[in-house]
Amino acid sequence: MSGLGARDIGHRVVVRHRIPGGLTDVIGLLQSWTPALVIVRHADGSVHEIPSSDVTAAKTIPEMPLRPVDVDQLFLTTALGRPAGETAYVGHWLLRASSGWTGRGNSLLPAGDPGMPVPDALHQASTFYRERHLPPQALVRVGSPEDQEIRACGWVDARPNQSDVLVMHTTLDHVNALPEYDVQLDEAPDDAWYAAAFQGPVPEVAPKVLEGAPKAVFASVTLGGVVAAVGRGSMTGHWLGVDAIRVADDYRRQGLGTAIVQGLARWAGPHGGRRTYLEVLVENTAAMATYTRLGYREAYRYRYLTSR
Repeated sequence: MSGLGARDIGHRVVVRHRIPGGLTDVIGLLQSWTPALVIVRHADGSVHEIPSSDVTAAKTIPEMPLRPVDVDQLFLTTALGRPAGETAYVGHWLLRASSGWTGRGNSLLPAGDPGMPVPDALHQASTFYRERHLPPQALVRVGSPEDQEIRACGWVDARPNQSDVLVMHTTLDHVNALPEYDVQLDEAPDDAWYAAAFQGPVPEVAPKVLEGAPKAVFASVTLGGVVAAVGRGSMTGHWLGVDAIRVADDYRRQGLGTAIVQGLARWAGPHGGRRTYLEVLVENTAAMATYTRLGYREAYRYRYLTSR
């Protein structure tokens, strides 16, 4: 017997089952369920395949508390989850260029040791961007030492009228409920996905950026023959990055964005996912409310700086 079902895939469960000589319990993430077989992945990575006929009791268990996040690690993880069209380094500092499309794809990520005095590193970064006819920009965590050091070199807010960007995080357990809608997941996006993801022409570099991660998936919800919502997920270690979420104007406030996030989370569980992050402008109050309801909380916030 089993008190579980397909709806519980991705959630933490406890499964009591028979083994030679008695009974034992397995606690972990429900990776797969069929009427004949239950598969549970333990926190240590081991996978337990349990015939349903051996199960004597099974149930979901409460989500794990949201643990503190390693902000330095997450700062780098976000860059790996959505690689730029072109990259270079100044020491450990990452230079990214993507033909001007998105701030993340065209900014310096000052993480680690630049291997030289900060003014010299910024000079090299400025040269990199000007050679590509791009404004020099640095993505800095608000209040970080790098923020202060780069400002001390005369760099200023690149977007003074725009709010901070929040990087939010949570454990996968909080967001992997069964979606209200049927979420289709594809290894590569098609023309319909891109048409739904962009208002107007698709930037030439966008496919290289969005499809450039080693492990990514593209989610969509189709209603009445119309692709009404899309999103993208990428795996970096045990982190699921969620981005490129867009819901068509006529389908907003119907829970489609939530369904996309949940569909991506359920994809990530069997791929080793344990935590998830996304980015949102503070001024986007509707998205902030949705993500907060799903259990996301602030890890840090960032802004863009530019040279005078």
